[in-house]
Amino acid sequence: MKKFLSNYKSTIILLVAIIVGSVIGLVFKEKATILSPLGDIFLNLLLVIIIPLIFLNITTAISKMKQPKRLGKILVSIIAVFLITSIIAVLIGFASSYFVKLVNSKDGEEIRASLEEVTDEEGDEEEVSIADRTVKLITVNDFSKLLSKDNVIALLVFSIIVGIAINMSGEKGETFRKVLESANVVMENIVKIIMYYAPIGLGCYMASFIGTFGSTIAVGYLKTFIVYLIVSLLFYFVVYTVYAFIAGGKKGIVAFWKNVIPATLTALGTCSSAACIPVNIKSAEKMGVPEDIAETTIPLGTSFHKDGSVIGSVFKIMFLVGLFGTSLATAGEIFGVLGVALIANLLITAVPIGGGTISEMLILTMMGYPVSALPILTIIATIIDAPATVLNVVGDDVSSMMVARMVDGKEWMRK
Repeated sequence: MKKFLSNYKSTIILLVAIIVGSVIGLVFKEKATILSPLGDIFLNLLLVIIIPLIFLNITTAISKMKQPKRLGKILVSIIAVFLITSIIAVLIGFASSYFVKLVNSKDGEEIRASLEEVTDEEGDEEEVSIADRTVKLITVNDFSKLLSKDNVIALLVFSIIVGIAINMSGEKGETFRKVLESANVVMENIVKIIMYYAPIGLGCYMASFIGTFGSTIAVGYLKTFIVYLIVSLLFYFVVYTVYAFIAGGKKGIVAFWKNVIPATLTALGTCSSAACIPVNIKSAEKMGVPEDIAETTIPLGTSFHKDGSVIGSVFKIMFLVGLFGTSLATAGEIFGVLGVALIANLLITAVPIGGGTISEMLILTMMGYPVSALPILTIIATIIDAPATVLNVVGDDVSSMMVARMVDGKEWMRK
């Protein structure tokens, strides 16, 4: 019993804080938003360290790879795992929403009426080609812009380049690598200090979130939330268990479920994949994932691999399909939905509520829906944000296990 409490003390405290916060939100409703600043403090503390944390983790992990073949193998394995698991997620999302009419025409009229007040805020937007979007996604035109959480993917690209450059520099790059490693250790201790405030921050965040949105979901949105929640629970318990088994057999399942709870609770409480990076890396390493694989896969996964967001993108599209009566009679139309959902996933940033705005605009543009429908997708993104973030975060953990299996072989857990 003592060992159990010692291992899970922090998890139990976080869980109790989230439950208490949820109860406060349900009882006091909108009044619970008075606690929002306390939750925002915690979230801001996490977000402010994300940029240096990503840079230091990625750069030092790659710079320590003295075997170029291992770095290449890790990156190739990451791409393979991300691609395969994303395709599985989009297929499950489509299968689970195709046979359930998320909204009918009557509900659609009510929803459109409820959004009339916010649609007038939308102005004309300059059309940007896919090529231009890609350039802006992976690069910036000023170094200072790398220091923004809005350009996480560009920062990841830059961090990989710096890590490779340190390796290329040989002995002359050792001093710089040691400085970055030292800074990384300091950053990890900063994370520990911030996490002392986690129970208060997470509890207040949940109280405010549930107090704000708990009683304002229309019938169509409520149906969407319930179906999405059921799919998320099945995906979380069934699909991830299968992935863990593929990665490490029965030992993989035990290691996964023994160490995934802290990452799950942090994701549930913050609704931010980026804010979960520190906890997520620690969880993956406790599962037995080698440090270089965990510190590369998790940050990359935060931007490029989001099971929950992929399924969410399918639900957003299917909601619009029901709302506007769009036909999905041919294989081409169905594959179009799946393709748009996968592409849109790459444009979702790892921040709470609102991180998918660019992605949602892409969905509207590629599917041919009016821009005035953007608030509809924003509301859907808001109500599914918590379970989607859990899948995004936990999916990176189990993906890192599968990457370790591909890189180090079937005996990777023993190594």
